[in-house]
Amino acid sequence: MEFGFGAEDAVFRQEAREWLRERLGGRFSGVVGKGGAGSEHVGVGERRAWERELGSGGWIGLGWGDGGGGGGGRRSSYGNRSVGLTQQVVWAEEYARARAPGRCGHIGENLLAPTLLAHGTEEQRQRFLPPIARGEELWCQGYSEPGAGSDLASLRTSAEPGRDGRWRVTGQKVWTSLAHEADWCFVLARTEAGSVRHRGLSFLLVPMDQPGLIDVRPIRQLTGTSEFNEVFFDGAVAADVVGGVGDGWRVAMGLLGFERGVSTLAQQVGFEEELRGVVRDAVATGALGDSVLSGELVRLWAELRVMRWNALRTLGERGGEGSGEGGGAAEGVGAASVAKLLWGGWHQRLGEVALRVRGARGAVSGADWGVDSPYELDARQRLFLFSRADTIYGGSDEIQRNIIAERVLGLPRAEA
Repeated sequence: MEFGFGAEDAVFRQEAREWLRERLGGRFSGVVGKGGAGSEHVGVGERRAWERELGSGGWIGLGWGDGGGGGGGRRSSYGNRSVGLTQQVVWAEEYARARAPGRCGHIGENLLAPTLLAHGTEEQRQRFLPPIARGEELWCQGYSEPGAGSDLASLRTSAEPGRDGRWRVTGQKVWTSLAHEADWCFVLARTEAGSVRHRGLSFLLVPMDQPGLIDVRPIRQLTGTSEFNEVFFDGAVAADVVGGVGDGWRVAMGLLGFERGVSTLAQQVGFEEELRGVVRDAVATGALGDSVLSGELVRLWAELRVMRWNALRTLGERGGEGSGEGGGAAEGVGAASVAKLLWGGWHQRLGEVALRVRGARGAVSGADWGVDSPYELDARQRLFLFSRADTIYGGSDEIQRNIIAERVLGLPRAEA
């Protein structure tokens, strides 16, 4: 597939740009540029309202599948507009360029929804997709556990069937993004007693509003904020099983294929804006005259261009895999792992250069950098601190290299 933008995409881009300009210039102007990495705590109430605004405009779920309206004119029975892959990219790019608020609902829209479309029943789709499309229900992901982060197959959270036919979940999850705001959690749990590794797992949908049965404890990060959480389940009731009992590993791995697709391009637009900010700092501080630093900035710029071309090429070759239009092939998994290796290390180096550009003053927080409190971090400091985790979360670099080696290159599995 040759990936490129056409005349219809240009019309769609103008529509998206005007809609964002109008909405972000009014009620939601206070959360423009807010809610990103390291500032997830800012304007949560308004950003939840923003999710509903996106839903009313039909901008949630553009990549879920065919609603029968080329160009997004008609909506499916789930409430989403249907657009092609290039227009999904257009929307993601314009959203990032407009500095629209950090999304509260991206886990439901970009992870759960494609998983239900691929593995769920029609009853499950009709129950869960419309509230996501309206921006009304938020989701979190219950995968990682203490001792079972990168090695997810060693998880110990279990679920037992109750007399009413529903499952009772017991165990602990960790690094659960936005669990303190979520209405629902999709949980990978062991439903077959005595099973090991990939066998005997199920993909469960758990409502978070279960006082006494679910305890959410925020994890304070280097940035001082708490996007991540520990979640304790003590007999919590699961509403549904997706893909069948015992088939959770296949469903979970399918979901990870959706995690990196069109959204990667929007992420790169955000990276581009961060890089521009660092360049502005280099001009203001005189650091641009340092040949080593200026060389590193040029290298970062060139590598960002390469990442974009790689992402566009990969989307074209996969025909949309990773955005709800397919997925699961070894080469698709390998492409996602390559992309994660590229951007994780790149973003980390950008954070390091951002502080080097400022010199010793970069280590001092306060009003010098345009923030309100002497103890408040500014955008560049948050970038440096938050990006320390980029090579760990979402699959560590070591795991990504193992995936490429074993599932793409066919090399033997590394022994512990």
